[in-house]
Amino acid sequence: MDEPVTVPLWLFLPIAAFALWSLLDRLLIPSGRWFLRRRLNRLIDRVNRRLDVEIKPFQLTKRQVLIDRLVYDPQVVAAANDYARANNMPREAAMTEVHRYAREIVPTFNAYIYFRVGYSIARTVARFLYRVRLGFADARTLGGVPPNTAVVFVMNHRSNMDYVLVAFLAAERTALSYAVGEWARIWPLQQLIRSMGAYFVRRNSNNPIYRRVLERYVHMATEAGVAQAMYPEGGLSRDGRLREPKLGLFDYMLKSFDPKGTNDIVFVPVALNYDRVLEDRTLLRSLEGDAPRRSAWFAARTALTFWFRQIGLMLRGRWFRFGYACVNFGGLISARDWLAQHAGAAGGDLRGLDKDQRFEIVGRLAHDVMGEIARLVPVLPVSLIATALLEAGGPLDELELKSRVSDLMAHLEAKGAKLYVPRGDRDYAFHVGLRMLVLRRLVDESAEGLFAAAATERPLLAYYANAVAHLR
Repeated sequence: MDEPVTVPLWLFLPIAAFALWSLLDRLLIPSGRWFLRRRLNRLIDRVNRRLDVEIKPFQLTKRQVLIDRLVYDPQVVAAANDYARANNMPREAAMTEVHRYAREIVPTFNAYIYFRVGYSIARTVARFLYRVRLGFADARTLGGVPPNTAVVFVMNHRSNMDYVLVAFLAAERTALSYAVGEWARIWPLQQLIRSMGAYFVRRNSNNPIYRRVLERYVHMATEAGVAQAMYPEGGLSRDGRLREPKLGLFDYMLKSFDPKGTNDIVFVPVALNYDRVLEDRTLLRSLEGDAPRRSAWFAARTALTFWFRQIGLMLRGRWFRFGYACVNFGGLISARDWLAQHAGAAGGDLRGLDKDQRFEIVGRLAHDVMGEIARLVPVLPVSLIATALLEAGGPLDELELKSRVSDLMAHLEAKGAKLYVPRGDRDYAFHVGLRMLVLRRLVDESAEGLFAAAATERPLLAYYANAVAHLR
């Protein structure tokens, strides 16, 4: 009775593994989940107390629940049935596509990653690369917004840094759910972006199932009051100018909007500008239709060369940040109020209109929002000096160049443009902008102290001048 029981090693190892797994599954993992969930809930409570637009229950719902709601949405199921009949395919095959698109679109919002990891990364990167400034914010922006209102930040798209910059500056007010292009669907960036509440958008997809799934997800998020951010231009500005707005996301938000319901949608125009856009040369090159396509290896080598050069400048104490990055926030544009004034016979309700009628009204709203963004674009030192040099047509001494820039600033101010003058010192603004262009060799400085646009870099100077050309 007291003799030990022996078992062979091959049997002992699986028994021990099973016992360890049972311990983890029944005791340690549930305890760990409870501990983490408790800390996360405390974080959410703290964050909600300071946010102007709090985190919505929709964002805290399990991702699989949202996917199931989306997949079995009546309109999505009807679209899948129509697609199956039109393409003579089994309904199950169409529903498989629905599941795939739903998993691709629906994010996994994690408040800890957003406010602890994402915010820290965004703040560090933005401040490391730029002198980040909030130039102007309308006093009404997010002030007194009812809790059941969906706030949508609508922005011009200058750089992929826009996501980082606005997320950093808006983090004290709300958690933004971005509409992100397919460029970000790479590992591990995809997982990080999705955990921060962003959803991916295939910009040029004409698949009717995909469009319906995306439409219904945007409707669900908007109806739940989730704060969102979108770039209606549909992509980065290639030449520095504002682009015409695309109506897809606007239409998805307003197509089922009930102007007499308890929930409203408000659009916040947000305008960004940079003294230096990291992708500027790549964007300009994309306008050259006959330019040979660069390989991924060439792009990687160019990026590494650029950053090694920056590191070298840092080590020698000759590195400067890439100038100023400025963001202006406009006033709220209420969808309910705008539709009541401009929707004509529809009386603010677009649900009974056909597509052409609805798009005509939605297009006018989108252009009004983009008009506000255009009015709010920050005028920065580099854009001013680039404009003055290109208009000069020849070399200028420092005094004459400064006089031209001063006249340009006065003209833009008279037009109501939002100038950002660093330190409130116009002389400093002039010199910091000129230094940036000289260091980048976009402006040549002669031995006689004359400044002129570098002959081969005029298109790049025009790119920065175009950012504020519409304000003139």
